[in-house]
Amino acid sequence: MAEKDSYSRDRVSFGAIASAAVLTLIVVVGIVVYVTRDSGAAGTTPSVAETAGGSGFASPEVDILGRRVDVPNNAAGQPLPQNVTRQRKSGDADWLTAAPEGTTAPFGWQRVYGASVPFSTSDGPTRLEDGLAVGYSHTPQGAVLAAAQITYRLNARPADRDLYVRQVRSSAQQVAAYDRALAADRLPEQQPERITKFFVASDAFKVDDYADDLAIVQLATRGQVVDGKSTWSTIRLVMVWDSGDWRLKPLSSSSAQTGLIESLGGWTKW
Repeated sequence: MAEKDSYSRDRVSFGAIASAAVLTLIVVVGIVVYVTRDSGAAGTTPSVAETAGGSGFASPEVDILGRRVDVPNNAAGQPLPQNVTRQRKSGDADWLTAAPEGTTAPFGWQRVYGASVPFSTSDGPTRLEDGLAVGYSHTPQGAVLAAAQITYRLNARPADRDLYVRQVRSSAQQVAAYDRALAADRLPEQQPERITKFFVASDAFKVDDYADDLAIVQLATRGQVVDGKSTWSTIRLVMVWDSGDWRLKPLSSSSAQTGLIESLGGWTKW
């Protein structure tokens, strides 16, 4: 086997995704990654819709589960107008369980570099900076939105070093490991559509713990039907409030970070 073919087979991407059965979630060098079972090359040329700039949206599409997903003219996404008065307060009964507003309306889930990511009208993201979605509310809802945005974007574009160093709070050793993977051409600039089509919107989330400086959240994404029962893949993510926004904190252990559930009882649906 040629060296290039070996890289294609073993290629990995940094981030986190809980989607279809073709993906297996593990933890490597302190950051959640996935390894695809497909052995083809990971790079691809984005479509015209993905590479177009500007604002507004192209025609909406349907994901592999038959759900609407909007296609922004800007490949990095289109932040929505915000109504901050709709943000939850710490004294609210649903402080940890309320969903951010706007995600169930048109433009609430957008296809960004092939992955479906959430945009709210209450808790961010409020803007793009150098192609990065930033400006999340200092709330549980803002933490969950940031978790989904950052992890899915990293999966779609694993070699986006700016995203990694700015929105992931990694140690010097983790950054060094990431840079070695870049130098070895182990991280594709853009995952192909045959992979990103599985980066579908999660169905629900759960906030396990929340403080002003740290949030522990979970995402649940529809998986296989097992013995006639629907299942959801879950992924646990840690977010830290740093320099006025939420960042993903890599984990150093694979234990209890992923799971499989048969019910969304106790979870918040978007």
